[in-house]
Amino acid sequence: MDFTRIIELASYTLPAIVTGFVAYSFFELHIKNNDKKRAFLLNREYQKQSLPIRLQAYERMTLYLERINLTKLLIRVAPISNEKHDYENFVIDQIEQEFEHNLTQQIYMSDECWTIITTAKNSTIQIIRKAAMSDRVDSADKLREVILNDLLEKQSPSNAALGYIKNEVSELW
Repeated sequence: MDFTRIIELASYTLPAIVTGFVAYSFFELHIKNNDKKRAFLLNREYQKQSLPIRLQAYERMTLYLERINLTKLLIRVAPISNEKHDYENFVIDQIEQEFEHNLTQQIYMSDECWTIITTAKNSTIQIIRKAAMSDRVDSADKLREVILNDLLEKQSPSNAALGYIKNEVSELW
């Protein structure tokens, strides 16, 4: 009699346990899918709102790199005196001021991209300083001439950084 009772109890309990387990599994799967869907929708909304801001940051840094392109910079910024060191400092100050004006843009771009932009700025300043130390440079106009002639042989650092920005922006799509 005990054995039949156990079988009878098991025949009622086992289907209930299986049904409960299946229901639990379905509810858990349903909740996970809803969480994933909610996360996807939030992420899509975030991207929709942040993409224009990120693109604006890339645009501003593109403009910055264009403005510090030595060919354009030396044509745009005329010497303030005939002294080469005054002109050297004046041009470097222009580069630094533009950079400081755009510092906040780094939060919208990758660390690698920001590092490349900073490297382009520092390389541009280094080119100016190196040219100013040359013995063949004795005036501001000669400094401009020497830098522009050197750029005929090699690419401006800002051009390489611009190429990187264009590549990174193309990956946003």
